Amino acid sequence: MLYVNKVGPYFNPHETYHYYQLPVCRPDKIVHRSLTLGEILDGDRMAESMYKIHFKVSAEKKALCTVNLSADEFKKLKEAIEDLYYFEFVLDGLRLWGFIGQLEEGSLIPHKHKLYLWTHLTFNIEYHGDQVISANVTVTDGVPMLLDEMTAPLDITHTYSVRWLPTNASERAPGGLSKSGPQGSFFPQTLEIHWLSVINSLVLIFLLLGFIGVILTRVLKNDIARYNSLDSKAEMDVEEYGWKIIHADVFRFPPYKNLLCAILGVGTQFLCIAVGVLLMALLSVFNVHNHGSMNTAICVLYALTSCIAGFVSSKMYRQMGGTKWVTNVNLVSCLFFIPLFLVWSIQNSTAWIYHSTQALPATTVVLLLLVWICCGYP
Repeated sequence: MLYVNKVGPYFNPHETYHYYQLPVCRPDKIVHRSLTLGEILDGDRMAESMYKIHFKVSAEKKALCTVNLSADEFKKLKEAIEDLYYFEFVLDGLRLWGFIGQLEEGSLIPHKHKLYLWTHLTFNIEYHGDQVISANVTVTDGVPMLLDEMTAPLDITHTYSVRWLPTNASERAPGGLSKSGPQGSFFPQTLEIHWLSVINSLVLIFLLLGFIGVILTRVLKNDIARYNSLDSKAEMDVEEYGWKIIHADVFRFPPYKNLLCAILGVGTQFLCIAVGVLLMALLSVFNVHNHGSMNTAICVLYALTSCIAGFVSSKMYRQMGGTKWVTNVNLVSCLFFIPLFLVWSIQNSTAWIYHSTQALPATTVVLLLLVWICCGYP
């Protein structure tokens, strides 16, 4: 089963909308697939498509549907192509990407461009035995439709082809994309490690730490030598200055010890979450084809490690002689959650106004709140 998922501008992957918000081929009744918590947090909204793809059954130039576009729908489609909208499909757990259309720039002054709509999609699927190994979708096999020469209302016929290709690979590659397929590098590769820059930064940090250590050592050594050179009687007449005047501050509790202990507890919790996620990744718990599994794991770890934050904070607070333990518990519980909730409320409301898939459904919001109230807060 091929599922349609979402669309959005290519250079802003976090702005996504449901695929069926565009004037495209859609079934009479839209049936959504049940999603995991991680997939919902990723902004997925998978729904059944009209593409009929059967295992090892190839097809060429198969008609999908004919869409009758009104003036408003035609304008919406042209705006999507101008914003370089891409689409995302899901086939057997594999994500497929392609562009809705093509923007061809003409002249700059006066500004002219041409808009093309891809009306034919080709699905290239590699299989080994009874398992789908990789898949991609291409849009360049067909002749695009020049929209500048069209006026609404108009009818647009969409077609597709399916090609099943045997492969010797017995396991899926990360992402399930064909190495020779154009979708293997569909999104820009922004995560590149520049080792020379990393090494230069580390060297600079160690040099600065070394300079600071040398300076502090010399200052402390001079102060200690001066104090040792004075006898007890002369020391009574000399006004203290230097590092000695702050020796008692080491054993003095800070004025906002409640806040300090809460920050320490939440920081310890985040450290445990980071270590837990890294260990799960090293143990191959996260499957690249199990979309959203890392988001789900982070939510679960945050709820489970809340006890660590409370324990560390309350223990340190008691060692400092604190008595308002109820305030400390409430503070450590809300220190991260309340600011996060306020920022999320603004972002989610904006996404909801624009009908973006990044807006969480009400059921998911209630579920997350229940997890925090029943597991995280206590």
